Amino acid sequence: MLTETIAQLAVRCLDISGYYGAGLLMALESMIAPVPSEAVMPFVGFQVADGKWNLGLAILATSLGSIAGSWLSYLIGDYGGRPVVLKVGKYLLLDKEDLEKTEAFFNRRAGIWTIFIARFIPVVRHLISLPAGMGKMPMMPFLAATLLGATIWNTFLLFCGMKLRQNWIIVQKYSHEIDIVVVLVLAAGLGWFVWSRLAKRKARALTETM
Repeated sequence: MLTETIAQLAVRCLDISGYYGAGLLMALESMIAPVPSEAVMPFVGFQVADGKWNLGLAILATSLGSIAGSWLSYLIGDYGGRPVVLKVGKYLLLDKEDLEKTEAFFNRRAGIWTIFIARFIPVVRHLISLPAGMGKMPMMPFLAATLLGATIWNTFLLFCGMKLRQNWIIVQKYSHEIDIVVVLVLAAGLGWFVWSRLAKRKARALTETM
């Protein structure tokens, strides 16, 4: 059963790494590394629901991780600027177009609310710290907005994981159907990723030859 296997593997990894591992994963999630919070925090919720982890410490560890990752990204943008961001980002699957969209989002209304709202938007939340650093946004408002937004988002996903764990018997009952959905979603996501990257590469090649 694919769903059960994924859950067991994720829980096992968190058993081994503990709060530090969860914090590290959320630090990577807040940078340009391809680590989605949706694939981390629900399983942190599993740990809490199983009584292995303390709820307050789980939220604290993951929030601190989000702050650390966001702060490092801010510094990269602040001291390195766009050239360094793109140079480092290419090793972490950073897409230049995604960065440009995030810059445009930030520049429309640079401020504390922009950083806060960005924490709830896919892709943007991974990159928003970079234009904040490049734009020399004051550090303390940036960190405050990041802490508030990240904590709310992380806690929401954590409670979703707790609720899912509490109803795990129902999930197991329909595991076959869920496995099919998981496989289809993963296949569609992979297909879209490959297609979008190839399409962008082709479009750039045509632009350069014109």
